[in-house]
Amino acid sequence: MTATPIHFQVDLTEPTQVLNPNTRVKLDPFQTGTKAIVARNIEMVFQSGSQKFHALKNINLDIYRGDIQLLMGPSGSGKTTLLSILGGILTPTSGSVCLGGQDVTRMSRSQLAKFRLKNIGFIFQEFNLFPALTAIENIEVALKLKGFKDQSIRKEAMNLLDQVGLADRAKRHPRDLSGGQKQRVAIARALAGNPQFIMADEPTAALDSQSGHAVISLLRQLAKEGNRTVVMVTHDPRIIDVADRVAYLEDGVLKS
Repeated sequence: MTATPIHFQVDLTEPTQVLNPNTRVKLDPFQTGTKAIVARNIEMVFQSGSQKFHALKNINLDIYRGDIQLLMGPSGSGKTTLLSILGGILTPTSGSVCLGGQDVTRMSRSQLAKFRLKNIGFIFQEFNLFPALTAIENIEVALKLKGFKDQSIRKEAMNLLDQVGLADRAKRHPRDLSGGQKQRVAIARALAGNPQFIMADEPTAALDSQSGHAVISLLRQLAKEGNRTVVMVTHDPRIIDVADRVAYLEDGVLKS
């Protein structure tokens, strides 16, 4: 299915804090205060042939700096679609998303790609590591994309591995790492360039209980000590205890 974007216009003259999901609210992207991410009136419609699917319906959400924000709900509720929109991967059919004071829904495709590269780190359920590269080489690839100089890349990659407790696994390939270790390498890669936003899609789904707890504890530490904002899609009820806020979606509607 492909998204069908609709041209829209946002009135920026009357900012408001109202978050009732049934209310249309207005956004001033440059007066977000302590809010790291502000989503207003998000609608997402996918179209396949003559069929349309309304994936998200009038989503309004505030996410704060240094918080772990969970997106929860049953399969097909729109969680990953919302995460993709908040992370600038998908453009909503209508509505606005402001990250760090910038309205990403008004950016061109090239501007958005540059913004993502500089400001957002992504973590995936299946790790998405390059199997032919070692742990440190997987991180070096990300650093090169972010413009780091050759002479500083190895040192920075090692620093990132050290942050996640895997400096001693730097030369191991993914096949030689446990699931929890692979996810920590993926987190280190997501931290390349020190992004202020971390978008995680089911980061503990492929992990056992002990590894999953270690990964979540690490993400919480990174959020609180680095004042990063972590947005996470999850079905794992154990994570609720370490989250600052939980948004529950059902049938594309924000319930709480």
